[in-house]
Amino acid sequence: MKIAQKTYLLLGIIIGVSAVNLFLLLSISQENLDVLHSISDASNLKVIVERIAGTAHSIAGGNETDRQTLVSEINDFDQTYAVLGTGGTFQGTSVIAIPSALRPLYDQVGNSWQNYKQVTETIRQESVFDPNVTSALSYILGKNGDLISLTNGVVNDLVPLDRNYNQHKMIAAQMVKIAKDIGQNTLLISIGEGGNATTALKKNRITYDGDLKLLEGAPLDSPEYAIYGIKQENLAQIPRENSDSLRSIDPLWAAEKVKLQFVENNTLISKQFGSALEQLDDQRAELLLTTSQFVDGWNKYIDSKLHQNVVIVQGLLIADIGVFAAVLFSIKRSLNPLQILTNAIVRVKDGIYGEPINYTSDDEMGELANTINSLSSTIQKKKEDAKKMEIAKDEFLAMITHELKTPLVPIQGYSDILLGEHLGALNKNQKERIEVIRSSAASLLQLISDLLDAQKLELGQLRIKKSNNNLRKTIENTVVVMQPQAMGDKITLTQNIDHDIYAYYDEERIIQVLTNLIKNSLKATSPKTGKIEISAQETPNEILVSVKDNGKGIPPEAIDKVFKKFYQVDTSSTRESGGSGLGLSICVGIIDTHGGRMWVTSELNKGSEFWFTLQKTESQRTPV
Repeated sequence: MKIAQKTYLLLGIIIGVSAVNLFLLLSISQENLDVLHSISDASNLKVIVERIAGTAHSIAGGNETDRQTLVSEINDFDQTYAVLGTGGTFQGTSVIAIPSALRPLYDQVGNSWQNYKQVTETIRQESVFDPNVTSALSYILGKNGDLISLTNGVVNDLVPLDRNYNQHKMIAAQMVKIAKDIGQNTLLISIGEGGNATTALKKNRITYDGDLKLLEGAPLDSPEYAIYGIKQENLAQIPRENSDSLRSIDPLWAAEKVKLQFVENNTLISKQFGSALEQLDDQRAELLLTTSQFVDGWNKYIDSKLHQNVVIVQGLLIADIGVFAAVLFSIKRSLNPLQILTNAIVRVKDGIYGEPINYTSDDEMGELANTINSLSSTIQKKKEDAKKMEIAKDEFLAMITHELKTPLVPIQGYSDILLGEHLGALNKNQKERIEVIRSSAASLLQLISDLLDAQKLELGQLRIKKSNNNLRKTIENTVVVMQPQAMGDKITLTQNIDHDIYAYYDEERIIQVLTNLIKNSLKATSPKTGKIEISAQETPNEILVSVKDNGKGIPPEAIDKVFKKFYQVDTSSTRESGGSGLGLSICVGIIDTHGGRMWVTSELNKGSEFWFTLQKTESQRTPV
């Protein structure tokens, strides 16, 4: 049977089994989902109960707007409880009615809820604060300014008196502070921040009252004064002309003291509201307990349903395992040849051609094996032919390049002889024409040398003679050679290496690299403002050499291409100043043969910096 036919048959079996499984699982899942929604809503009853308690306490804190929130929360509980009893759709989800076995627990929740709801309604309708306490607080706060003013008047009245009244003055100053504290503590109680403020207010009242009696010379006839360290003192009587404010305080303080005592002995929250709040907390515990029992009953119910469904699912799984085992066995037999073909293709990908695939069959795999065998053999033959042609091309180019170099040497030599007028005097025009011949011969010789070096690098025939050299001297020698050209172009060429640095390299080839990089920088920089700097830095295993300029830089899109053969960043300027596009590729080849690395960093219109590395010792070099 063909693989395609087997595949269609197996797919048909898998689709059929999957369809049956899907139908059964969807039915079971929908039933389970409805039960889970019911349990979720039952659990949500506990959340609503807690929210109601929180809202009630918020109302107790003075948030009157929460009374309407309480109505909404009561409605939420009623609606959720009702839908659990009847079933249906609630808030976009399907809910099943509670089973008959859970009806008693459901009714218990309803009974507890009615008690809780009744107390909640009381809290919603009852006033939070005791109006008498509120009135007393308002009176105290309204009169506190007068009390402070009159107490300050006592202080002012005592100022003219002599030192016999110093104790009177200290008591009066203390009364001013206490009067202010009375106002602050009263304010705290009025905004529901009682706590320690009530205790502090009582101390303020007793202390102020005791100090007032001491100034008036009245007896301290209450044991309360001793609690706060107020003792009877025999103070000189205040002259009548200095006691106007003191006499004015008496009626005001008498009325305010009564109000203070009332606030001390009564809470701001009304007794009816406080009692309802306590009942709410008690009823909440009972309602949460019955609701938890109801939810537990739901969980036990779903556990029994899940057990039944698990038996069904287990049966389906056993049947599925049998079917899929048979399908996998058939697929494995059909796909075994794929591993053989995959291995063969990987070998071809890795460049190993001509190895035949030992697989014979009349199906599609057999046809594919024959095709791959034919393709591999063809690629092997083409590769061998291409390799022969590539070698022949490189050898021919190397030979032609070498042969072209031979006649250029006498051309350049005879040009020098003629320019030196060893064969007779020359006029100005003759000298200019011969100078062109000599310059052109030099450029052509440089181009041929670059081509020859590039081919030698390509063939692995470039000769490298490494030795331990002083890199500082190598760079200095290169700078000396290139300095005349830099000065002619009015460009500053410097090196900043101030100590000897030794590395293992071919000095002639590294000078070639440095010369190429300096020439490129000379082309990239502008006269008068151009600067080229050569530097080096050591690391534990290698040396980093940098040639940096402030020229026009390299465009970002050209950074990855500058080291390729024949690539030129700016062809127009290159044509004017000459260049083959081989310099940087030769530099990379030379550095590679030294076991180093070469790269460039550049910013457009700000300059470029070329880097390369050299190994410090022979043992660290990369074989050529």
